[in-house]
Amino acid sequence: MKIFIRAVIIAIVASSMLQGCAAPMLNKPMDAHFKEGERLFRKGNYEEAIAQWKKVKEHYPSPELSARTEINIADAYFLNKEYIEAAAEFETFRKLHPGHALAGYALYRQGLSSYMQIDGIDTDQTPVKNALSLFESYLRLYPGGANAAEVREKIVDCRSKQLQYEIYVGRFYLRNGTYPAAIVRLEEALKTFGDLPRRDELLFYLGRAYLEGGRKPEGRQVYERLLREFPASSFATAAKKVIGKS
Repeated sequence: MKIFIRAVIIAIVASSMLQGCAAPMLNKPMDAHFKEGERLFRKGNYEEAIAQWKKVKEHYPSPELSARTEINIADAYFLNKEYIEAAAEFETFRKLHPGHALAGYALYRQGLSSYMQIDGIDTDQTPVKNALSLFESYLRLYPGGANAAEVREKIVDCRSKQLQYEIYVGRFYLRNGTYPAAIVRLEEALKTFGDLPRRDELLFYLGRAYLEGGRKPEGRQVYERLLREFPASSFATAAKKVIGKS
């Protein structure tokens, strides 16, 4: 019996010690971890800041504090160049707080997170497509937003990158002698991106695809358009030589 009582006492003491160890974290003021996260964020210790703010989310479900914490976590991921994680956090914030004052900012930053993932022309173009879609959504929802001017510039840049990719693919088809595929690709690009610079380059390769594909009248028409619209272009000079030989 004495052994049993002794075992119970030991168990109670051990339990009390464990509770005592856990208590300080749970009994901290609700903004203690939040402020510590801010301090670490200012120092550029983004991973540690995120860890502190995640404790706030887990233990202190105050609506406003949670919203501030979530946007801070997203910003920390962004500044730490973890753009996939940042995009996910900004999107989650928008879903949880669609009417929040920072919802527009979250959409803008989500677009930037995709934009920052854009790599070379010969890589996956999904980030370009995603960034463009998000930036266009921003302008629809917040046409007078604080970031609208920058978003418009980014939209032009994304579309320019898409045009560059279409020319890249069209030239690939040309090199491989698949002229019908090149023509389809470049014609569609001309319809979609006809308002952008580099249209002279697009017209040049479209005309070349027609000519090398045996559709000489259409090729000459495209080159004549190139000469009319871009008389000073280096591609216009090349087009003159091709027309002279054809």
